Amino acid sequence: MMTRLDALKRHSLVVADTGDLEAIQRYHPQDATTNPSLILKAFELPGYQALIDQELAAVKAETDDRREEHAVDRLAVAMGSEIAKLVPGRVSTEVAAKLSFDTQASIRKAHALVELYERRGVAKDRVLIKLASTWEGIRAAEVLEKEGINCNLTLLFSDAQAQACFDAGVFLVSPFVGRVTDWYKKETGQDFSPENDPGVQFVRGVCERVSQGGYDTVVMGASFRTTGQVLALAGCPRLTISPTLLEELATTSGEVNPRVLMTRSGGPRPVALTESAFRWGHNQDAMANDKLAEGIRRFAEDQERLEEQIADRLAAL
Repeated sequence: MMTRLDALKRHSLVVADTGDLEAIQRYHPQDATTNPSLILKAFELPGYQALIDQELAAVKAETDDRREEHAVDRLAVAMGSEIAKLVPGRVSTEVAAKLSFDTQASIRKAHALVELYERRGVAKDRVLIKLASTWEGIRAAEVLEKEGINCNLTLLFSDAQAQACFDAGVFLVSPFVGRVTDWYKKETGQDFSPENDPGVQFVRGVCERVSQGGYDTVVMGASFRTTGQVLALAGCPRLTISPTLLEELATTSGEVNPRVLMTRSGGPRPVALTESAFRWGHNQDAMANDKLAEGIRRFAEDQERLEEQIADRLAAL
């Protein structure tokens, strides 16, 4: 009988939520997505040590200014370039979380990342620039999309965030499942079945909004805690899944039926959100407010830890 992973691939494009090259080779995902937390983990993987030393040596030789920040960009792109050799699709690379409220700085950082990729022979159509789904991040994505640089809007927790991304013509959004459910479990003390899971229901709602409005934006469910959540979103266009859950799906058999049907009705679209309407709509969702702020803080903290490790290794060179 077919594994659940292979069965899932009949309904959704599977994306590896990791920078681990061995895991990517093992599960054959379409795309791969990274973030500062995953790069921090990859920083300790044996397979990356020679690449890390090479990149840090180049950074040390090139500049004395903002070495650690520049090194993070170089490493993210170097790792992403290695991943691009293993996946047929795209690699997502994140703009620093500390830029989440600065549109112009986010655009400049995106340009710098794309340039680094192109120097390595990876064309911009193989890359997705990841930005937090703040008003400023969405505005940066709107500009980048018009320039032909596709974006992945992450840390998405509210309907207002999703609608603003659709209005901006963003290529892909990553509504989070597990972190939504975490919040509701903490607030209510309840456990949820996959069918009644608040995170699953949220992502299904985002998919429904895309279908009803006939938007071109791709929905990619993210931040899964269990395979039950994953399977409850079979049919969502893309699902980014951690190696632990990929392994569980690859080592169990069974049928996987589509639970999300993407039928483009192309009905009337709502009026594009103004900034004030966006901020009000997002503000009215306590979960979304909490998790967006927390997510930005966590990614920023991981980047700081990564920069500290880089500083130590640079000093030792």
